[in-house]
Amino acid sequence: METPLKAMKYVVVSGGVLSGIGKGVTASSIGVLLKSMGLRVTAIKIDPYLNSDAGTMSPFEHGEVFVLDDGGEVDLDLGNYERFLDIRLGRDNNLTTGKVYSGVIERERRGDYLGKTVQVVPHITDEIQEWTERVAAQSTDGSGEKPDVCVIELGGTVGDIESAPFVEALRQFQFRVGRENICFFHVSLVPVIGVVGEQKTKPTQHTVKELRAAGLAPDFLVCRSSTPLLAGVKEKISSFCHVDPSHVYSAHDVPNIYHVALMLNEQGISEKLSERLDLKLPSSRPLLDDWRDMAERVDNLDKELTIAMVGKYTGLSDSYLSVIKALQHAGFNSGARMNISWVEAEYLTPDHEEGENAARYAADWAKIREADGVLVPGGFGNRGIEGKMLASRYCRETGKPYLGICLGLQIAVIDFARDVLGLEGANSTEFDEATPHPTVIFMPEGSRTHMGGTMRLGSRQTNLQTKDCDAFRLYGGDMEIHERHRHRYEVNPDMVSDLEAAGLRFVGKDTEGERMEIIELTGHPYFFGTQYHPEFKSRPNRPSPPFVGLIEAALDAQ
Repeated sequence: METPLKAMKYVVVSGGVLSGIGKGVTASSIGVLLKSMGLRVTAIKIDPYLNSDAGTMSPFEHGEVFVLDDGGEVDLDLGNYERFLDIRLGRDNNLTTGKVYSGVIERERRGDYLGKTVQVVPHITDEIQEWTERVAAQSTDGSGEKPDVCVIELGGTVGDIESAPFVEALRQFQFRVGRENICFFHVSLVPVIGVVGEQKTKPTQHTVKELRAAGLAPDFLVCRSSTPLLAGVKEKISSFCHVDPSHVYSAHDVPNIYHVALMLNEQGISEKLSERLDLKLPSSRPLLDDWRDMAERVDNLDKELTIAMVGKYTGLSDSYLSVIKALQHAGFNSGARMNISWVEAEYLTPDHEEGENAARYAADWAKIREADGVLVPGGFGNRGIEGKMLASRYCRETGKPYLGICLGLQIAVIDFARDVLGLEGANSTEFDEATPHPTVIFMPEGSRTHMGGTMRLGSRQTNLQTKDCDAFRLYGGDMEIHERHRHRYEVNPDMVSDLEAAGLRFVGKDTEGERMEIIELTGHPYFFGTQYHPEFKSRPNRPSPPFVGLIEAALDAQ
């Protein structure tokens, strides 16, 4: 007799009151607790916007675009899932309204609906449910095995008109998979008001009422607050929201985000979750012990470093979230607490030395001089480009540790061509199509008419050209490196021989040897650039090698 297939379990995390409340970290932390039970865990992020993906969205509006192995340009929360759960997701793990409607319209054009009127219910809601079941069954941990649990984060705020079809789909989905196989977490805000710090429950009452009106009854409430939830407040929320008091959890402020999983576990969430979904809770959970050790290690870092981040989205740190995380991971590895000094690149040029921006010019250059290292991250457009080049030049000439990512590599190469080779006007054709010395050029296979999904995207192989380089040491002696890309422009291969003759080393190239992937500088403590984005594969206990190199060099220079 065949053993019946084990039912997939689903954990849905929604949010109310306001956006940015911490649903992503909550969902990731729940995933950690489930994984610590010995379960295979995957994740899906639902984003109710009409864009097909995050690729064409401004970092100012949406934050970072996170890139996956398969080239998917997705919401930054998928980066949280990958970092916390140490899994590799695909583009289908990010479900957007644009993807859903595109799929349904394509079916309608093919005649799949046999002349029926195509409607939100059932066609859109069915598409959401079918997509969820299909993607939840895909292996994401490299084992090839089907996951046991899928954590689904519903983006936006419950009550938004955009999320209504997804809420309805999830309402139907609970009956499709069986109520015993799915549970609902709702993340809410409990603000602390007044001098005495009174915790107010009314926002949570209203958001749960909204959720129930849509047909979803939360099994668990996670209440965000600056202070631990008081017993009386918990009882009040339980009473008004029709949730058992033991299912109301405090998610108060903690020293670092890795404590969130531990905080929820200490309140009994693992036991309640295992009871609700009929999961086995093992007596020994080594992964959770490792997680606790890491959280405590992060609390007790005994060194301090300052890295100057030279960019153009510095007013919104979410624009560089993975870069920040990768810096922190590398810092954990070396026992160093990371201070990031934000530098707006456009104020670094000499035309700001006098006039209304003179104070900003002086302050930003002081940040670069005083920092232990400098990082120029990726980006698009010509604002701040000249300032980034000057920051790169300063590091090249003074021996200050430098890491350039994607655009950060390109501007370092352009500045080297101008300053060392004496090629006046050298530039990227992205910024000056008429440049007499096109040092960085548009990729031949790129599209100039369509923006979405037309870059060089996803995991690609880089081959090291020599063992005599920092990259070989940092990558543990591997001659083949697999990292994620997101770019339209690349170093002009016709200029490489002249650049190398002057001391700029292209130690990593693509498999055909035509695309320049890693630069290093002869005789410099650490001048390192990557065309790829190493930050996307960094993990708390397995930091990205280029970032490790920057932190090591910065510590050596102190």
